[in-house]
Amino acid sequence: MTDFTMLGLQPRLLKVLADNGIDAPTPIQARAIPEVMNGRDVMGLAQTGTGKTLAFGLPLLDLLMKAGSKPAPKTARALILAPTRELVNQIADNLFEFVNGTHLKMARVVGGAGINPQIKRLERGTDILVATPGRLIDLIDRRAVSLHETSFLVLDEADQMLDLGFIHALRKLVPLLAKERQTMLFSATMNKQMAEIAGAFLTSPIRIEVSTPGKVADKVEQEIHFVPQAYKREKLEELIKEHRDELALVFLRTKHGAERLMKQLTAAGFSAGSIHGNKSQGQRERTLKSFRNGELKILVATDVAARGIDIPDVRHVYNFDLPNVPENYVHRIGRTARAGREGKAVAFCAAEEVSDLRAIEKVMGISIPVASGRAPLAEEIPAKKSGRGGRGGGGRGHGGGHTKQGGGQKSGGNPAGRTNAKPRRPQRARRTTAA
Repeated sequence: MTDFTMLGLQPRLLKVLADNGIDAPTPIQARAIPEVMNGRDVMGLAQTGTGKTLAFGLPLLDLLMKAGSKPAPKTARALILAPTRELVNQIADNLFEFVNGTHLKMARVVGGAGINPQIKRLERGTDILVATPGRLIDLIDRRAVSLHETSFLVLDEADQMLDLGFIHALRKLVPLLAKERQTMLFSATMNKQMAEIAGAFLTSPIRIEVSTPGKVADKVEQEIHFVPQAYKREKLEELIKEHRDELALVFLRTKHGAERLMKQLTAAGFSAGSIHGNKSQGQRERTLKSFRNGELKILVATDVAARGIDIPDVRHVYNFDLPNVPENYVHRIGRTARAGREGKAVAFCAAEEVSDLRAIEKVMGISIPVASGRAPLAEEIPAKKSGRGGRGGGGRGHGGGHTKQGGGQKSGGNPAGRTNAKPRRPQRARRTTAA
C-alpha cells in the first residue's frame, strides 16, 4: 500500500491525514490497518517512531464511525490501555484531531489527576477510553464505568503492559470486557515469554513484524563513552555544550538521581527540567510543554518517560545510567530520530555497568561504537551486589516499582570480634524507589 486512499478509510479520516501532509502509510500502518478493519486480532511489532498509534487508531476510528451507535451511560465502546500517563496523553492527543468534528467521544483517565472530574466525564459514556490500568481499576471499583460493552481492546507498548508489573491488572480487567471483542497489541519489543502471555488475550491473531525486535531506527547514530560514574556529569556537560540550542533527553534509573542531576545542570547554567514519579501530573505536563516549546532545552527523566514522549525535535538522547532492562534502552533512544528525522543516542558506561551494556548489545544484535574511554578489563569490573541495587537504580524499569537492596549486613548473631554481645536487631533492607 503506497497511499492511504487505498486502505478504504472514511473520507473524514483521509481529509485529516491530507491536511497534515500525511499521504503514505508507514510499513506497520500499511500492514496492520487492513487486518484490523477486517476484524482480525493483531499483534504488531515495529520500532519506535514508526506510527504505531495511527496503525491501530485509524482503523479503530473507522470501525466505530461505521457502527453509528452511541455508547450507553458509564460505558466505553473501545478501550486503549497504556503503561504511563505520558503515553496516554500522547495517544489521546494524536487521535483527538481525527475525532474532533465527528459524533465520536473520547476520554482519557490517568492517575495523578483528580478522579472526580474523570467520573463526571464518564457519566454519559464514551466511544474511546484511553487509560492507565491503575486508574481504570479505581474507576471500575467506584462504579464510574463498566466495560461489559467494550468490544475493542488495544494494548499499547504491550511488552511493558504484559510484564509482571501489569499482568495482574490485565487479568482483572480483560474478563470485564465483552466476550465478543477484537484485541490489538502493539509494541517495539516483545520477547518470547511476553508473546506467550499476550497469546492468552488474543484469538487467532495475525503477527505483523516490520522490523527485528530490538532494532532501532536507522537514522539514530549511537555511541558509547566508557567513563567512571563520578565523572559522568562532567562528560555530559561537555557534550551538551556542543549542542546547547538543540533539545536533549537525559535518562537515569532513579527519580532521586534525575532530580539531583537536573538541579546540578540548572546550577551550571543549562536550561533543564525533570519528569519522574515524584512529580505531580500537572508538573509533568507543564515541564513537557516547556520542553516541547523549546523553553527548556534539556529534559532529565526516568524510564517513566521513555514511552510517552513524541517530540520530533529531540536531537540527542543521553543514557546517563544504562537501564538494567535491555529493551528499555531501545525505547529510550527511540525518542530521537522520529518522523524520519535524524538523531543521536549517547550512552555512558561505568565499570559496574558493563554487563548491562553487553545485554543491550545482545538484544540489538550490534556493538555500539566506542567514542571515548576503553572497556574495563575483567579484573576491573566490580562484583555486582545482590538484589540489583548497585547504583541505586533497581527495579524492572516500570515507573513506580520498588527493589529491595541488600545493605551488606551480616545476618543476625554477634558481629565479628565481639564476645558476650547482645544479639543485634536485624536491620530492614533499604528500599530504593525507581522511576
